[in-house]
Amino acid sequence: MKKTALLLAFMSSGVMAMAQTNPAILSWLQNRSGITGRHYVSGVPTPIVDADSANVQTVLYSSNWVYVRTKGIPAYITGPFLDGNPSIASNQNAIFKISLNPVQNTGTPTSTTGGNIGIFINGVAMFDYRDGVSWKNSTGALAGGPLGGMGDGVWNRDAVVAEKGGFDCSKGHPAMGNYHHHQNPSAFNLDRTVISTICNVYTADALYAIDSTRHSPLLGFAYDGFPVYGAYAYKNIDGTGGIVRMKSSYTLRSITTRTTYAGGGSVTPGPAVSMTYPLGLFREDYQYNPTTTGTPDYLDDHNGRFCVTPEYPLGTYAYFCTVDANWNSAYPYMIGPTYYGVRNAQKVTSITETVTPYVTPTTGVTSINELPSVNIFPNPAADYIAVQLNNLTYENVAIELYDITGRLQQKTTLYQGSTIAYFDTKTLYNGDYVVKIMSSAGVVSQRVSILR
Repeated sequence: MKKTALLLAFMSSGVMAMAQTNPAILSWLQNRSGITGRHYVSGVPTPIVDADSANVQTVLYSSNWVYVRTKGIPAYITGPFLDGNPSIASNQNAIFKISLNPVQNTGTPTSTTGGNIGIFINGVAMFDYRDGVSWKNSTGALAGGPLGGMGDGVWNRDAVVAEKGGFDCSKGHPAMGNYHHHQNPSAFNLDRTVISTICNVYTADALYAIDSTRHSPLLGFAYDGFPVYGAYAYKNIDGTGGIVRMKSSYTLRSITTRTTYAGGGSVTPGPAVSMTYPLGLFREDYQYNPTTTGTPDYLDDHNGRFCVTPEYPLGTYAYFCTVDANWNSAYPYMIGPTYYGVRNAQKVTSITETVTPYVTPTTGVTSINELPSVNIFPNPAADYIAVQLNNLTYENVAIELYDITGRLQQKTTLYQGSTIAYFDTKTLYNGDYVVKIMSSAGVVSQRVSILR
């Protein structure tokens, strides 16, 4: 009896120790403030407050698995979707089971599929490049004619290119209510070259803001259990070399007709390259270029690499949300077209093993005084000021912008589970301003300049 009790105590202490160290347990944005989702309706630039709670609801874990309960609703405002998508972000009532011990797949790589391929830390779905339409199996949707039959599924359309007009400010949209991102989840108007004007009217933030000076945060986990990071990381895999942009090893092919695969194999012909069907509209328009010696910032064919990260100081395989030099999304965007590891995550209806709840702490990490690396950028600013908190926040945070005489110019709220807020500064005069970030723990102030 004593031996059994000791064994159970040892197992329990081992599981508890795991919760203190495993980022797949620690990193989720749990809803601790009761915040609900919000969405825009087309033509109305004031968001509607929804009934469904945002972010992750609960996190439970065993020795091998973490279970994430989520409604799939982000804290940032969703919508509108101006391509005629009638759906809005709605409650998915999901439990995702993700491995705490991911392993490399040493056999044939598993392809990503349509639908969920991973989960962001706020419980929102991660999709791959595709939008479910290919040239042969849905010709009507592409060519304006009657729908074609179920073909061979080649010339698969790239959602990031084809559905750009239907993404909201946060670069997301819903499929049958399942709100998701196909790409780097940073707001359009924070890119160096802005390719969508949706944020001009329907202001929103996103899961994070790109910052070229520091390692990007952990954004989520793929269905093989390996972490997904933002666009910037340590140059070298051992954590040295400064911060650089992680680069995709996929490039567009030099073709004018679509009659072969990148490897030269024959394929059912697709439409010729044209303004209607531009290069990059289809996944098969890309070719993989094997990384070369001496270029550790180029990723492998799964869009990742084995490296040291802030959360994994001993190293892990990690995917990265690739962008180009203008911070516009770069294929294959997050994961793919195949997984590095064994895909073993699944959406379950119930939990059938003994689990321990993990509750994010309400002391220490929530104190503004524990956030010495509040990022305010660009500085000097021109058209906008972005305010990013690099630690997780478990309460709503008020942010105010004052001129140098102390007059309030603008104010906003960074909601629990968000990481970024920003001010539109196009109408403000050149000069120095003060940003104040306020919570129950205190106030942090930083100076920023506006210069055009």
